[in-house]
Amino acid sequence: MRNLEAKFRLRDLDAAYARAEAIGFALSSTFIQCDTFFVVPSGKLKLREQQGLAWLIHYHRDHSQQLEMSNYDILPVPQPGSIRAMLAAALGTLAEVRKRRTLLLRRNIRLHLDRVDGLGDFGEIEAVLPDGEPAETYRDEVGAILAALDVDQAGLIEVSYFELMRSVREKSSSGNT
Repeated sequence: MRNLEAKFRLRDLDAAYARAEAIGFALSSTFIQCDTFFVVPSGKLKLREQQGLAWLIHYHRDHSQQLEMSNYDILPVPQPGSIRAMLAAALGTLAEVRKRRTLLLRRNIRLHLDRVDGLGDFGEIEAVLPDGEPAETYRDEVGAILAALDVDQAGLIEVSYFELMRSVREKSSSGNT
């Protein structure tokens, strides 16, 4: 599967929600997610758990353009605790990210409004690309959504939440020496 995505910091989660509704996004659900990231030689591998469900997700992101292309595979996981323990023992754990996610939808575009433990508020836009559909088809639309949410290109983030957490920890520890 593929999607065109953009991740960004939000100053005001409630204002972003109101702006998203104003441009046609509708609330799908709100839930707590826990992502456990594992050490892998290529791409990223995470176990996502939410509301009694779990998926193993492997993905690669292309950072060569302002908006990112993501290629991913998702596998439902029936016993997340056992899988988490096995993968941690076999591969090693990079990080765990907990967040409260509000999912809004507009056609094949998902907007995530996230409150990430230890980091703050963020948004993610994911335009899910139908098979054979070029990413260019959605670049202008994603750009217009970013503008409506008052996010400029300089506000985009090219790393995962766990990488942001690592950066925050490194900055705070270097400031304490």
